[in-house]
This record gives sequence, structure tokens and C-alpha cells, in this order.
Amino acid sequence: MAVGIFDSGLGGLTVLDATQKRLPDVDFLYFGDNAHAPYGVRTADDIFNLTQTAIHRLWEDGVDLTILACNTASAAALRRIQEGGLPPGKRVLGVFVPLIEALTERNWGDNSPPREVAVQHVALFATPATVASRAFQRELAFRAIGVDVEAQACGGVVDAIEEGDMILAEALVRSHVDALWRKMPKPQAAVLGCTHYPLMADVFQDALGPDVKVFSQANLVAESLADYLRRHPGMTGQGQSGFLTTGNPRKVSDRATQFLRRRIEFRAA
Repeated sequence: MAVGIFDSGLGGLTVLDATQKRLPDVDFLYFGDNAHAPYGVRTADDIFNLTQTAIHRLWEDGVDLTILACNTASAAALRRIQEGGLPPGKRVLGVFVPLIEALTERNWGDNSPPREVAVQHVALFATPATVASRAFQRELAFRAIGVDVEAQACGGVVDAIEEGDMILAEALVRSHVDALWRKMPKPQAAVLGCTHYPLMADVFQDALGPDVKVFSQANLVAESLADYLRRHPGMTGQGQSGFLTTGNPRKVSDRATQFLRRRIEFRAA
């Protein structure tokens, strides 16, 4: 039984790569909605409709557990999808919770009341839609109190990464970090709230300086998935993977191959 990993574009490949390394016996099916990327500038309704369509496509291929490896989709669509009711045996999970649990040093499944934590000043770098949703702050409030979050919308970064223009992406990251500094001069931690951003993690760290701890998602999500599968056995397979895209399969395959530095072959969704 394959685990589905969904992203608006190629950023979710960072999550796929980490989960495949952590769980080599699990089958994965990746869905990239490249024809409609990026999601970060779309309306909440548009994001919900596109995300729901992708999830249904994954269900058609037998996926029971889908990870929204897209922070924008997790922020704008996940709660609505879950509250709308899912078919029996189907689960849809987001990527915010593992990140927040690491930030607040809470164990997976810790449902105790929110409490004070060591990190009090947090910079959030995310897409405009994720920032507007305030989903990160909402989920954080369930687990911690007294944390000051300053969100910086990083317009253009995802587009540059998707186009393979890493020089432009680096320039944009440094510009957005400068903008964050003007609002929060002394963050203790920085959250990379987009699965594209691990590709620029070194740039974020360099721009922020060595005293700021940078939290990225791929390995955290992989570890959380491993814990989930320990508690819900029966999803191991043969370590196979498949790739679906709404975009041009050849173009997306070439770009994905550059991302992961191994040959990736997408097929039309």
C-alpha cells in the first residue's frame, strides 16, 4: 500500500527523499500539481479545490494515507478536508505539526495543555498564502504559550526554484531575511515553512547567522511518518515509487532529476 505525497510542484520532493531514506521498505506515490503551481499566490478556495482533486486522484491509485507535503495546502485546505469527512480508511496529514512539535520540544502525540517553551521569538518564512492563513500560529497556540511569531511572506522564491534559477532564489531569500530583520531583530529560531525552502537552507542559515536555529521539514516529517507507521502497521511494501504530474511530464522529470540528483520519471496524472 503506497503512501501518497502531494505538493503543488517540486518542493515536496525534499520530503519524499527524506521519507524514502528513512523508510526504504515503504512504497510512495508522488503527485505534483505543476500545471497550477505555485499555490502560494492563490485563494484559499482555489487551493482547497486543487488539493482535493489531487487527493482523489491518489485515492484512485489505491493510496490510503496522503501527506500534504505543501505548507500552503496544509495551511489553507487540510482542516477543511478533514472536517468535511474522509472515506473509511483514508487519512490526510499535513506537515506543520511535526515542525511545531520539534520547535516546542514536545513528543509526538503529546496532547497536554499548551505551556511555555524555551524559544520565545520565532521567524516564519513561508508563501504569501501560508502567511495569510495564520495556520502556523494557530497550530502553535495548541502547544505553546508566549511565543512571538513574525511571519515573512517570501514572494518569488518558489517560482525561482521551480524554474531552476537558484541565483535569483538566493537573492530573494537574502532580501526576505533582511525584511524580517527589520521587524524582528533578534529571532531565536527560524521556521522554513515551505517544502521548497530546504533547497535554500544553507542560504537562510548564512543570512540569519549562526545564532539562529533553522528548522526545516523534510527529516522531521520523515521521522513523524515512521512513528505513525509503527502505530499503524501494514503499509510496508517493496520500496517502490511512482510520480504523477499535471504538468509536462518530460519537463517536470528533468527538473526533478536536477532536484534529487537521480533520474526521476513522471507520468501524466
